Amino acid sequence: MQDIDARLTELGIVLPEPAAPVANYVPYVMSGNLVYISGQVSLTADGLIAGKLGSDVEFDKGVEAARACGVNLIAQLKSACGGNLNRVKRVVKLGAFVNCTDDFGDQPKIINGASDLMVDVFGDAGRHARAAVGAPSLPMNAAVEIDGVFEIA
Repeated sequence: MQDIDARLTELGIVLPEPAAPVANYVPYVMSGNLVYISGQVSLTADGLIAGKLGSDVEFDKGVEAARACGVNLIAQLKSACGGNLNRVKRVVKLGAFVNCTDDFGDQPKIINGASDLMVDVFGDAGRHARAAVGAPSLPMNAAVEIDGVFEIA
């Protein structure tokens, strides 16, 4: 088993402080050995990646937005695990939303930014089930929002 914090360092990933909820919900819920993490938007150290794919957000920026959501999911997961990401046994499922025009059809390719990150960080345990759907708008005009289910020890 690999040390996940060491893997994050190796990948050059610095986890942000987990974002506080912006409405009436909690950042995560633990039920048995599953952690359900609320939707994380495309917030980076440089600010929110906002806008609509197929209009004012370029493809590569959308992939970066999905990766940012993945980093934010891992930050919340670390908090849920009491700071010990080595407790993560499996990334179970990601539910992803892409703020996009009606004719944009590359949602799965955009969300690979988060999916690839999960595999890079957690190895085979990062392979997961997933939904990737288009949305006419997202909170704060975020380009991407992703929630997740994780199994922990």
